[in-house]
Amino acid sequence: MKTDIIGQSQDRVDGKLKVTGRAMYPGDRQEENLAHGYLLTSKVAKGSIQAMNTSVAERAPGVVAIYTPFNPLKLYYGLEPSEGASSGETVPPLQDQKIQYHGQIIGLVVADSFEQARDAARLVRTQYQAEDPVASWEKGMENAFAPESVDKEKATVKILAEGVQSIDDAIKSSPLMIDVTYTEPIYHHNPMEPHATTAVWQGDRLTIYDATQGVVGQRRDVASVLGIDEDMVRVLCPFVGGAFGCKGSMWMFSPLTAAAARALNRPVKTIVTREQMFTLVGHRPALIQQLTLGANPDGTLQAVKHDVQSTVSFTKVFVEAAAHRTSRLLYKSPNIQVSQKLVRLNVGGPTFMRAPGCAPGMFSLECAMDELAVKSGIDPVELRTKNDAQVYPGKNVPWSSKHLVECYQLGAEKFGWSKRNPNPGAVQAGDWSIGMGMASALYPAHRNRASAKVRLQADGTAQVSSATQDLGTGTWTVLAMVGAESLGLPVEKIRTDLGDSALPPAPTSGGSTTVATVTPAIQKAAESAKKKLIQVAVREKKSPFFGMKIEDVSYGEGQLVGGGKSADFGSVLNGIGRSAVEAIETAAPGEEEEKYAFHSFGAQFCEVKVNRWTGEVRLQRFTSVMDIGTVVNHKTARSQIMGGIVFGIGMALTEGTILERSGRYANANFSDYLVATNADVPFIDIHFLNKPDTIFNPIGARGIGEIGITGTPAAIANAVFNATGKRVREFPILPEKLLPAAANQPAISMSASKGPLKT
Repeated sequence: MKTDIIGQSQDRVDGKLKVTGRAMYPGDRQEENLAHGYLLTSKVAKGSIQAMNTSVAERAPGVVAIYTPFNPLKLYYGLEPSEGASSGETVPPLQDQKIQYHGQIIGLVVADSFEQARDAARLVRTQYQAEDPVASWEKGMENAFAPESVDKEKATVKILAEGVQSIDDAIKSSPLMIDVTYTEPIYHHNPMEPHATTAVWQGDRLTIYDATQGVVGQRRDVASVLGIDEDMVRVLCPFVGGAFGCKGSMWMFSPLTAAAARALNRPVKTIVTREQMFTLVGHRPALIQQLTLGANPDGTLQAVKHDVQSTVSFTKVFVEAAAHRTSRLLYKSPNIQVSQKLVRLNVGGPTFMRAPGCAPGMFSLECAMDELAVKSGIDPVELRTKNDAQVYPGKNVPWSSKHLVECYQLGAEKFGWSKRNPNPGAVQAGDWSIGMGMASALYPAHRNRASAKVRLQADGTAQVSSATQDLGTGTWTVLAMVGAESLGLPVEKIRTDLGDSALPPAPTSGGSTTVATVTPAIQKAAESAKKKLIQVAVREKKSPFFGMKIEDVSYGEGQLVGGGKSADFGSVLNGIGRSAVEAIETAAPGEEEEKYAFHSFGAQFCEVKVNRWTGEVRLQRFTSVMDIGTVVNHKTARSQIMGGIVFGIGMALTEGTILERSGRYANANFSDYLVATNADVPFIDIHFLNKPDTIFNPIGARGIGEIGITGTPAAIANAVFNATGKRVREFPILPEKLLPAAANQPAISMSASKGPLKT
């Protein structure tokens, strides 16, 4: 395969549509006779609804209908994960009066305009029989339990050297030991675009414009809850205004909106409010992680023990596999044990959030490794290099491609790590203390089954289509680039089609899978389309290649060549009176899945300054080096890593959802939930090794959307320690935690932590 296009910097093919406002998002749909839905949500976190008075609201201007548990729309339980579901919750709304969390859907007001529906919703009066919710670690831990499995392994995984009886024995026999506990709050996704659903029925067929990361999965799950065949549903979502995982699942307002549209025989649109985004579309669970490291004096790890407790709802089990996805595999050690327990709270269901498991797990593991580096007197880069795992620990299979040590070396060189003073607090600049920190980055490389269609058209262009999605990550452009490379055409000649469940099926865009999954199908379809073109050309009388043998005609750079003749495919198709030839192909992982371990790796370096008097942390600069296989589009790849780093800055320094004892989120708005903004972000220097992983897939590319966040919070925390000598183990690292009175604060005990989940 030629590489004239792959690996270059390509402007987004959808860029002009977005900057001119012509890109249509699900919430932008304006259907004829459109009605607007507004969700009614619970004001208590546990209990039941005794009564709902809707009489005043029903008489409000423009109100069409109000649905409640006392006037419900019929919905069914969602599919289970074993049935291929991607639903964020399985319990349908309005089917009973039970309340499981604050902000739960208890009704839907439908009116002629959004404003009318919103104003009428405020007139509904609800009476509750409230109960005390489970809304703190203290109360939830009373019934903590181990999940059936974590990341396809047991809840507790033990790898012990021969003759070692337990992980604790291995730790006790180690000359050096680090035993620390880290806590993290609930985090929320907060994409720029809120969830939106526009449902349109034509007879018994439903077209639904939904903000989703997976049009095929959304179709399946919506159909299940509505009680209809999925062939009767078409889901469209050509553009997504950010997602980060919360749009990777179906949430119940989508089928509820569709059910209302069916009952009213008119299109209905529901847009979730910003406050409702905090309760109805998932979050990253809160975690308490206890990490114990045993090592020799030279820093060689002898034992790694990582115990995780993460929060979960009463409505559905979700596991934030923080230990299984990090300490389980990143460093070599003869003894490794990871475990997971779940703590139920009366909150909406948690879900995937950028780099699930890896982001919080690396926060803890890489901070603990920094603590070990300090205790052993070994440079943090040297310590990690010394413990680099050449094979997957415990499974003893090789990595398909791994160049993590090169990431350390290049990152240290580009960042200027050799200038770091290892003595905490040694570097001062006026009122500011300066520090440097680093951490490893990793994320599993996933690949699934996908289909794609390539269509060569008589106008000389080609169409590439698949039912995948673009979350703003650049999928429109990557598909065009791979199509162009495969067909020997300029990118401008490629038309991309995606975000439509009627297209050849592809999986949900999550887990950094899209490029690795869909591009092999495009490559196969392109080859099949070229072969089909040749077959047509040699059998059609009006073709200049009529009568030639198939093997004597070849395709290259958009041209058919044979018998001393050449013609571009558009001319050939026009000459024989055909509009196009097309091919659909499917690509899936093969036997190599059992022979290798697939991961991406990287190294993060940063410099911070901390104000001695206020505790304010300011990032000065950041360097990131990534080993992600082939870089398809350097421009959007850099953007993805940068976005992940910005995400990690917020995770480390500003973000955290405060859960009150009442079960209500106290800061469910953009004013009080502080995401990182331009003022928080320094210059970010990004480098790629660009070493293809052709064992993983033909193009050699692994996912990139999520690895950028991993290691970033830990690198920041480690830099803060280097600047101040203060370890903050309860995140985020707020200024008050760095004031003199907060020095050397103790870690929160897993068994004795008190109080609500708050920053």
